[in-house]
Amino acid sequence: MKKEVSIPFYQNTISAGFPSLGDDSVEERLDLNELLIKHPAATFFLRVSGSSMIGAGIHEGDILIVDRSLKPVHGKIVIASLNGDLTVKRLSIEGKKTKLVAENVAYPPIDISEEIDFRVWGVVTNVIHSV
Repeated sequence: MKKEVSIPFYQNTISAGFPSLGDDSVEERLDLNELLIKHPAATFFLRVSGSSMIGAGIHEGDILIVDRSLKPVHGKIVIASLNGDLTVKRLSIEGKKTKLVAENVAYPPIDISEEIDFRVWGVVTNVIHSV
């Protein structure tokens, strides 16, 4: 049985500009599962390999949180299977044309044709990224 771990969550914000005064009081506890996983039975994690999504802030080695229960709509970042191979790309749907678009100019868009075995496995909801 896994033990739930909640971590202190300070309610005051942190300045990304000029420094602000800190507050040492913890106002609540934060459970990362509760924050990041809305549909546990439909959620899975994947580690990223490659650089095709760096423009979206997704880097080599990042962990993606993917929700299979969400509808893959235009503009969402999805995990897709193309002829059995998985990829992460931005979904583009314009009329009857579907494309998977990289967020790196070094990678061309992938046009989805009837000849391709195409399935969306899920929608990326969060990225766990080390700094």
